[in-house]
Amino acid sequence: MSGKIVNLRQTRKRKTREAAEDKAADNRVKFGRTKEQKAEDAAASARRDKAVEQLEWHRMESDEPPSKS
Repeated sequence: MSGKIVNLRQTRKRKTREAAEDKAADNRVKFGRTKEQKAEDAAASARRDKAVEQLEWHRMESDEPPSKS
């Protein structure tokens, strides 16, 4: 009877870790975004910020408050 001695606590922990890793991998595929998608979002945000800034540069406001006639 020469069997391999197995620590059940360690086996249980290893199995739990592996299950968590599998779930994390599935979630990365399901909810994750690629580098290209992140770059597109960053570029769109930069374009939007630049457009707002340009609009502010061209804003025409008078220095005098409007007169009440």
